[in-house]
Amino acid sequence: MNIVFHIVTVSSWKEQSESAEYIHASLEQEGFIHASRDEQIDGVLDRYYTGVNDLLKLTIDADLLETTSPLKEELAVSVGELFPHIFGPINKDAIIGVEKIR
Repeated sequence: MNIVFHIVTVSSWKEQSESAEYIHASLEQEGFIHASRDEQIDGVLDRYYTGVNDLLKLTIDADLLETTSPLKEELAVSVGELFPHIFGPINKDAIIGVEKIR
């Protein structure tokens, strides 16, 4: 399994509860959905979600992503790390876990 994680607000997740796919606003804005490896989660939370409550961590098996939504590792220059990016909607059967983290 190739596991990656995506942080989402509870409200954003609930808005798409009936959909077969999950689409984050970044897909339209930047062309991909941000994801992280396990060891990157704390840094992502510190940088982008300070003071934000009601967060979920989606566990995604990237091997189950549709071929139209490839996963690519790309350099985030601001922190000098490679991050997984998903270039398309996430089919919900690739989401193997949903955990409340705040």
